[in-house]
Amino acid sequence: MARIFDLHIHTTKGSADSNLSPEDLILEAERLGLRGLCITEHSGPWDRHEFERFASRHNVVLVRAMEADTDMGHMLAFGMDSYQSGFHKAEILCKAARSQGGFVVSAHPFRGVLGRHMRERPYLYRSLPDEPMPTIPEQALEHPVFKLANAIEVVNGGTADEENGFAMEVASLLRMPVTGGSDAHSVHGLGRFVTAFADEINTEAEFLTALRSGSYFPAVGLRSGQLRPYTG
Repeated sequence: MARIFDLHIHTTKGSADSNLSPEDLILEAERLGLRGLCITEHSGPWDRHEFERFASRHNVVLVRAMEADTDMGHMLAFGMDSYQSGFHKAEILCKAARSQGGFVVSAHPFRGVLGRHMRERPYLYRSLPDEPMPTIPEQALEHPVFKLANAIEVVNGGTADEENGFAMEVASLLRMPVTGGSDAHSVHGLGRFVTAFADEINTEAEFLTALRSGSYFPAVGLRSGQLRPYTG
């Protein structure tokens, strides 16, 4: 049913900084022709039963997930039933995901890293206070997050173009799977960046299998009707 997914979306249901209601999300997705949506709430996944009731009313493939704020930056966690104590530690989150058959993506890893006037240390390096900020991709390769995450979000709707491009270069050097997501908090950004899968996906289980396969790529241009691979 769906090949194109927006892997990074926040709604008013579980993200206090969002003004995108679940109902408006569906309406905008239908307007764009976007058939796959991952709802990655800050507070943790929706209650499974409530989510299944909501999903059953709509003709899009919906995946429940979360965005965890960890000591190694923000991480998108798929296939996890709930937020648990300790998930603010990237190592604990990723270990739990492996044990549960989940999948973890390092979200917008270089947001703020190339910024010139940041007031606080960027997410990725807060737990490494003595580590200098990388200025070229080769300097970022040994960050421990890339030994834990399954994939890297290389294009994110809330991140500067140069930082998205930097993430793409780092992922290419590491030869890690790469994803794209809008990080939408309103209808205006939905689908700005997406992930295109090789095969059709109809369920959350099929989505997780597809993630593990690595057969996908980040894409741009959905909103203008000119979908194409993102190349940095």
